[in-house]
Amino acid sequence: MNVVLAVKLYISKMIEDSGPGMKVLLMDKETTSIVSMVYAQSEILQKEVYLFERIDSKGREMMKHLKCICFLRPTSENVELLSAELRQPKYGLYFIYFSNVISKQDVKILAEADDQEVVREVQEFYGDYIAVSPHLFSFNIVGCAQGRSWNSESLKRTVQGLTSVLLSLKKCPMIRYQNSSEMARRLADNVRQVISKEAALFDFRKTDVPPILLLLDRRDDAVTPLMNQWTYQAMVHELLGINNNRISLANVPGISRDLQEVVLSSEHDEFYANNMYNNFGEIGNNIKDLMDEFQKKSESQAKVESIADMKAFVENYPQFKKMSGTVAKHVTVVGELSRLVGNHRLLEVSEVEQELICQNDHSQSLQKIKSLVSDDKVRQIDMVRLVMLYVLRYEKHSNNDITGLLDLLRRRGVNEKYSMLVHAVLDYGGQRARGSDLFGNMTPISITKKFFKGLKGIENIYSQHTPYISEILDQLLKGKLRESAYPYLGTSQLRDRPQDVVVFIIGGATYEESITIHNMNKNTPGVRVVLGGTNIHNINSFAEEITAASQGHGGARASRQSSHW
Repeated sequence: MNVVLAVKLYISKMIEDSGPGMKVLLMDKETTSIVSMVYAQSEILQKEVYLFERIDSKGREMMKHLKCICFLRPTSENVELLSAELRQPKYGLYFIYFSNVISKQDVKILAEADDQEVVREVQEFYGDYIAVSPHLFSFNIVGCAQGRSWNSESLKRTVQGLTSVLLSLKKCPMIRYQNSSEMARRLADNVRQVISKEAALFDFRKTDVPPILLLLDRRDDAVTPLMNQWTYQAMVHELLGINNNRISLANVPGISRDLQEVVLSSEHDEFYANNMYNNFGEIGNNIKDLMDEFQKKSESQAKVESIADMKAFVENYPQFKKMSGTVAKHVTVVGELSRLVGNHRLLEVSEVEQELICQNDHSQSLQKIKSLVSDDKVRQIDMVRLVMLYVLRYEKHSNNDITGLLDLLRRRGVNEKYSMLVHAVLDYGGQRARGSDLFGNMTPISITKKFFKGLKGIENIYSQHTPYISEILDQLLKGKLRESAYPYLGTSQLRDRPQDVVVFIIGGATYEESITIHNMNKNTPGVRVVLGGTNIHNINSFAEEITAASQGHGGARASRQSSHW
């Protein structure tokens, strides 16, 4: 179960099936992002695809000598644009691939538009999602809820995306869902309806143990997206923001023009692939090793004293140049992370977050929060995140001081849009909204157990917290996940240990949860888990998520994602 490979194979097959010759790849806004996540532009250029175009762009040139590979989502807008394209074709031949199921009526519309008979192929290739890493996918939707119900457009897109993931992985699953969530139940019903309607598509070879689709609601754990992160990928997303593998460094002091935007892709960057799950301390050491290696190669490149040296230099230059770019990129990114950590006292903020969530000392936590909220170095968003964690943790505590903390935020001049999040997060993920006992009543035994579960050497003070999904999956794999809390849809039930599991979080997943899944796959032989979410959150996108839900006006939208091309 590898979602990156699944999408990559579809794109390779599109290009191969169109045969030899020069080609243009015609996409829409979303499929551009889908393709760019799994293929570097340079890789596709090697497959005779020399031009990348958007179907909605005006004034494209007539190029009859090119074959056109269309990869589009099967939306009414795209069908309309493609019909207009086929009536006045700009390219010689068209090979059309939709990223999901397309209706017979829409195919008929396209056939009627193809007066000049330029279409050679129309197929469905189910790559209708953003493959973030082999075990992680997203639909880039922020704000999927209206109150505690689905925004209708978000539900439609999520059903399409989830069924596409299942088809691309060739899985027809048993469905379990979070019983306390109306959104999870409704999504389960909608996915099952598609599986029933498209039964022929889902007729895969039966396995001894059927796959499981587990549908969860972000409201059950609003804590995880509020925590600061200390592993490389998660930290970059939290502090800089990752948009379809791209990171903007435009605001970094003294940044050079060629480093204002960089790509971090585990598919195309070996250093990143090897370090994305490492903690910040390890990254610093590994960056130093990378620089030492680069300096040795630089010295050897400088010694061009003979014809043989010149030949070696020419042969090694592309690799040397690539390494130079890798070093510059990661030194810049890690340097900026380090600057932000120091300037905004993020170590101190994170330590208080961890103690607040994983231990049970109300008065001490309250005093530390007040101290940090009064500190001029701490960012407003971090002040508010501490208060949000406090209200989730101690909303029912007899001596809680939520009013006092809100007054302190006001006196500190915190932007009203931030302070409103304190009430919004209680509506979103407080005790009345949750189906879970997220904090396990925090008995001395549970505190000790949680502390040792998160103990990982010297960095344990910043990584005591483990996402709630870890506990859910642990129970699922042991066959102990309560059916009353996570019922099966339908009468069938799994008696064996699950092997293939697709977990989907309505309201968005996080990179901390992605690391949990990565470690589970690595350490649990015979089990393969893939994680998905409506979005991959950092503090800013999660703030938008809970704001949209609290307003209940259906303000869902695709998140601001830039594409590579």
